[in-house]
Amino acid sequence: MLERARRLDFTVTASEVEALILENNLIKKERPRFNVLLRDDKTYPYVKVTTGEKWPRVELTRRVRDDGHSYFGPFMGQHMARRLMDLARTRFEVRTCRIEIDGSLPRPCLYYHMKACLGPCVDGLTTSAAYAEAVDDLKLFLGGRHKVLIPRLESAMWEASEIEDFERAGRYRDLIAVVGRLGERQDVEMPGRDHADVVAVCSDGENATVCLLPYRAGRLVGKREFHFEGVGEVTRGEVMSAFAAQFFESNPSIPPVIETDGALEEEERSILGAYLSHLRGKKVRVTQPQRGQKARRVALAVENARASFELRFRAPRSQAQYLERRLGELLGSAAPIRRIDCFDISHSSGKDTTASCVVWQSGRMDRRQYRTFNIKGVSGPDDFASIAEAVTRRFRRLRDEGKELPDLVLIDGGLGQLNAAMAAIDALGLDLLVGALAKRDEEIWLPGASEGLRPDAHDPAHQVLRQARDEAHRFAVSRHRRRRRRKTLASELLNIPGVGPARTRLLLTTFGSVRSVFLATAEEIAAVLGPVLGRHVWSNLHTGERSTRS
Repeated sequence: MLERARRLDFTVTASEVEALILENNLIKKERPRFNVLLRDDKTYPYVKVTTGEKWPRVELTRRVRDDGHSYFGPFMGQHMARRLMDLARTRFEVRTCRIEIDGSLPRPCLYYHMKACLGPCVDGLTTSAAYAEAVDDLKLFLGGRHKVLIPRLESAMWEASEIEDFERAGRYRDLIAVVGRLGERQDVEMPGRDHADVVAVCSDGENATVCLLPYRAGRLVGKREFHFEGVGEVTRGEVMSAFAAQFFESNPSIPPVIETDGALEEEERSILGAYLSHLRGKKVRVTQPQRGQKARRVALAVENARASFELRFRAPRSQAQYLERRLGELLGSAAPIRRIDCFDISHSSGKDTTASCVVWQSGRMDRRQYRTFNIKGVSGPDDFASIAEAVTRRFRRLRDEGKELPDLVLIDGGLGQLNAAMAAIDALGLDLLVGALAKRDEEIWLPGASEGLRPDAHDPAHQVLRQARDEAHRFAVSRHRRRRRRKTLASELLNIPGVGPARTRLLLTTFGSVRSVFLATAEEIAAVLGPVLGRHVWSNLHTGERSTRS
């Protein structure tokens, strides 16, 4: 970061809390490369009640917005969230549809007849006061305020019974039973007595995992895990601060207590507590329990963070190390094969020849290092010469820039492609292990071998080689097709009477690409070239499309 930095800008704030707020906002806005970003393996569902509407509805969502509606959650799984949605329909009879409510519909939908909606869409089926009461009851239920909700439901039940509306009284009776059974086991995050989030961090100095255990009314209601990859030389406290600032800023409800595992110093806890209090609008305490039940649940969070860290970072690393060793054994290399560069060629009868290079590293394909080459020095369908050009261009650049070279160069093909790649690498003065994987019989060819290797199809090392070969083929074909499509469309532009290089450049400058010109409407092209020529160009482009498809 220091090598790439060109200047230093800073903003003066009145306090550490204001600095933390500003930092978090800037991270979200600018997404700087070297800042730790919160990456959650899962996006948890919320139940949304559109209380900003006249006739609120209830729905599931995975995105919380500042839109004036009410959000409840996050729920630690789809099962509980969908169960609550069913209760909202069948017990509270709050609508889930998206239609515009004006009371003008002639008849209600099936949900009304199933007693799963009060029917506000049809005038006279319900009143705004009755519907608002149902929405209020639902909000109390989702918010876990059962001690307030149950007396309200009991009162409504007896009122309905006294006027001999036994059907409505029965509905309230059943609803009271449901609320009583669920008790306080629902997975909601609302502030209240003994509500706390317990947070622990496990880190090895390169990667980190944060585990959050939400306790509601003294009960553990779920678990959330967050992984920070490649954070580098940062302390556990820095990971904790980055996590807390980003997670709780987007969380619609913050508990009054955050219990941590000792990653934060006392001053850091004080600053974080002030920041969270600012977000919540009420006092938030960030504590580090030392003894008793609260210390034990922090220990539980620590153990969960450690187990999740091992599963996320150590297990894949162990699997990668095993594959690296097995590849070395299969190919007769004294050292493990940690990185593979795999090449393939794609063309149409020798035209628009494209080479691909894909990279397998650390046990998986690394898409960030994929490259393609437009072959220019080869005429006709010559796969050997095309492989030689792609290999030369790839490794000459890596050599000249002092970048990492692969442990294995894998070619999609047989002996001919293998020899072409070896000659190119020898000409560069490099000493690299080269192999080829032929599609026929899935044979592995190595330099100097009289016959190809035929390992078991279930051999994990053989599966890695086939995966790299197939990915190189897929990537080469897709890029070749895109190149051919672009060239065809560009030729179509120049072949249209009245359109020369100048007007072609004007169209490309205006629309950004040939593809965008092709997708533009006749009116949009006419706005650039004039009404007559614009419609002429559009007609020629789409006539050409029809003839090509036919």
